Amino acid sequence: MSRKRVAVLISGRGSNMAALIEAAKSPDYPAEITGVLSNRAAAAGLDTAAANGIATASLAQSKFPSREMFEDTMTRVLESWETDYVCLAGFMRILGEDFVNRWMGRMINIHPSLLPAYKGLDTHERVLADGATEHGCSVHFVTPGLDEGPVILQARVPVLAGDTPETLSARVLVEEHRIYPDALRLLASGEVRL
Repeated sequence: MSRKRVAVLISGRGSNMAALIEAAKSPDYPAEITGVLSNRAAAAGLDTAAANGIATASLAQSKFPSREMFEDTMTRVLESWETDYVCLAGFMRILGEDFVNRWMGRMINIHPSLLPAYKGLDTHERVLADGATEHGCSVHFVTPGLDEGPVILQARVPVLAGDTPETLSARVLVEEHRIYPDALRLLASGEVRL
């Protein structure tokens, strides 16, 4: 079995990236994590990736005259790693249409809500403010519209009395770490496609 080459884009601690790295250690997993790119040089996830023998790169968007030049450079790094698929794992940048179209059908994201509900940021706070009884996470294909791509997998968690954004986030994160590797497995094995 030839494994698909996957790059992960992060901005912080990379806990979902770490879940993907762990899943890929299984010999029957159809993907290998071959590179991790961050838009923040101080992202803790870069150390995790390096400790696992994975290539890393950091690019600060502020160092580029335009988003296009930043994203063109990201693409060159990804291509240098011979990337088949891109996984966004807490990458806190809105990606431009050209970049998204370049990786269309080969780029997925994990989002902390049951899409199409609660696109964007602060999902846990918004769920609590609305008095919702259920929350969760979604893995979806990345398309030019923010958090609008087709959903591959979702997991649900109940909203409990007394929940705070932190307690709710922690329960959702457990499910993120479970379904993201499953969704990448489906994609890399060809069982799901855009």
